[in-house]
Amino acid sequence: MRGAASSPHPSKEYGIFPRLWYVAMAGKGGVPLGTAQREECGVLFGVDSNLDLAQALFDLGGVQFGSFDLGPTAGRSPIYINPRVLISEPAMLRRVARLIHAQIQSDRARRRPHLASFAAVAGVPMGGLHIATAYALESDTPLIYLRPANPATGDTDDRIEGRVVAGQTALIIDDLMAGGTSILSTARMLEAAGMRVRDAIVLLDREQGGVERLHEQGLRVMPVLKLKTMLNYFHAAALIDEAQFERCMSYLAERHAAPAAENGGTVPPSSP
Repeated sequence: MRGAASSPHPSKEYGIFPRLWYVAMAGKGGVPLGTAQREECGVLFGVDSNLDLAQALFDLGGVQFGSFDLGPTAGRSPIYINPRVLISEPAMLRRVARLIHAQIQSDRARRRPHLASFAAVAGVPMGGLHIATAYALESDTPLIYLRPANPATGDTDDRIEGRVVAGQTALIIDDLMAGGTSILSTARMLEAAGMRVRDAIVLLDREQGGVERLHEQGLRVMPVLKLKTMLNYFHAAALIDEAQFERCMSYLAERHAAPAAENGGTVPPSSP
């Protein structure tokens, strides 16, 4: 852990922004906030923030450091992220839904919104389904989701559950993205059913080429939280040490341009 001897200036190299700097330097004498101080704050920034999401994932055990085999896209990773821990904390799940809703409303207020208007949200099974359900309840938006085939029960075809209206536009919601394969396959299935898909929102982007790959396929992705932002927060708040931070940042730099073969972000870690 870093203490008062740590650098008194935000890192320009990794782009720590002002409110993150506030968290890192809010303690006396420039010492980063400790656990007790963060708990006293409740909501760190007074409003729902993507950095509160980062803190919740850390506190709930949804972030692990070590060596994990996460498949072709993410490869051998020094960090494993499991957003599904959020479903065990209903208050945080509601805040995540509000965070997504606020981000969408903010985009709609722009002169030229990035997101297309949509009439339904589609959850990517299974992690994205819980997030999409929470958002649907928060925003009163119709929900649909994909149910993968299960040959063991004789169900050999993927299905879309919920009311599908041909011609309607659906917004895809997922919890974690690496290469973007799960989002792309969801989009193609919805399109095959007659729906339009232009955009996706992902709770956490591992920043490993998914945004670029989906853009090439005509899909725009709006991440709520990016992995670099989360790592910068952990580092500035002294939740991880310098070695962990540098190891993760080096990994991201190496993997960002790797070919996006399939989404490897949510498979269980192969080592503790």
